[in-house]
Order: sequence, then structure tokens, then C-alpha cells
Amino acid sequence: MSDFLLFERDGPIVTLTMNAAEKRNALSIEGGSTEAFTEACARIAAEPDVRAVILTGAGSAFSAGGDLKSMRARYGMPPAEIRDSYRRGIQKIPLALYELDVPTIAAVNGPAIGAGLDLACMCDIRIGAASSSYAESFVSVGIVPGDGGAWLLPRAVGQSMAAEMAFTGDRLDAEAALACGLISRIVPDEELLPAARALAGRIARNPPQALRMTKRLLREGQHMRLSSLLELSAAYQALAHSTEDHREAVDAWFDKRRPEFKGR
Repeated sequence: MSDFLLFERDGPIVTLTMNAAEKRNALSIEGGSTEAFTEACARIAAEPDVRAVILTGAGSAFSAGGDLKSMRARYGMPPAEIRDSYRRGIQKIPLALYELDVPTIAAVNGPAIGAGLDLACMCDIRIGAASSSYAESFVSVGIVPGDGGAWLLPRAVGQSMAAEMAFTGDRLDAEAALACGLISRIVPDEELLPAARALAGRIARNPPQALRMTKRLLREGQHMRLSSLLELSAAYQALAHSTEDHREAVDAWFDKRRPEFKGR
């Protein structure tokens, strides 16, 4: 991988660690974060036996969001160039990470601010350390969510709460984030990664093809009509019923043994 993103694989589980603690894991084109995420997601998508991904940050922050030095460097840049820099840069991350078929877990180890919060929202599941905090803070520096946050955040917390966060830039602590559904649980700081790995392990016990199709159905269900989703579900179900893993799961149940899935 790159210097920004560490890629570690342990069996069917991949852990991605943003590794710029000195910059609080801020995202920038210059820091290689865009390429790091797109390359990691392409690698994961190409490895069919990967069944779960954990995303976390090195140091005391998950991600402080956009790099303010990069923002300052855009002073005087023509608007058309700024627009293209977003298209070529940070906007590639949600297209890669959110659309990844493998289940993803954000292990939020500290502040997730601005684009850092949106990055967590690109993951399927978010668990937070007790010291974690969250803010949709773009308005505080006079800009708008440029990385898909206006689409991602309402789907995580609902339209009203997303509007409150985006209009005020206020920071939520872990308890407030849990209360509004932004995260699904809080764990002590020192237990965050073990908890994320345990959750990833429970996910990874399941057949990889069924996992990926289930995730795709959940994603498509956010914008499809029920009738259309039912049609897609029927097609996926036909594929799932035809897998060796499905037959292995059913046979194991009758044999009263643990199934051994091979991704076929």
C-alpha cells in the first residue's frame, strides 16, 4: 500500500489503518490518501476470500478531515480547478469505499471530523471508542461537504439530526453519537480494536458470496422501490441457492457440525 494507509490481512479480515498520526490522519491529495483508498479497495475487491474490513486511525485521531494546509494552498485557485480537484481527489474515496461489496467496520478511535466523519459514514458499521467525537464541521471553515457527506450523513442519523450537525458544526461525544444512531456501540479505548476484530470475526464466519450480495442489497435498498428491490433479491437468491457454500451450510445444520465455507 502507501505510506498513508497500512494494509494488514489476517485470514479473511483486512485492517486498514490511516497512518499519518502527526497530521491527525487528515485527508489530502498531496498526502496520497485518495490513491491509497482506491488502491486498497481495488485490492480487496479482487480478493474474493476477504470477508470483512476494519478501518481505523493511528494515534489519537480517527481522521481530522481535510488538510487545512491544502485548503490554504487553494487560495486564488479558479473555481473550475477546485471543482476538478475534488472530482479527481477526495470524491474518489466514497466511490471506492462506500461501493465496496465487502462489509466494512469503522473503528473510530478518536475525533472523526469533517471528511473524517464522512469517511466513517462510508462504512457499514461504526463502533466508537469512549474518547471518540464526531462533527460535520465544514460550515465552520466556510465550505460545504465536498465528499458526499450531504448524502451519507442523513442516511446514518436521519435528515433532522444531519441538518443540525451540518448547520452548526457542533461536535458530538460518543454518548451523543450512540443516542442518534451514528455509532452502534461504545467500547473503552483500549478495547476498540479487539472489539472490532471480534465483530469482523463473527461476520467473516459467513460465506463470502452471501455476505457481498447481502451488503449490495442493503446498499441498493436505500434508493430502490420495494418492487425493484424484491426483483434484485430474487435474482441474488437464485445465485445464492446455487453456491456450494449454501449446500454446505444446510448439510452442516443437518449433520450438527460447523460448516466449512470455501467461497464457492
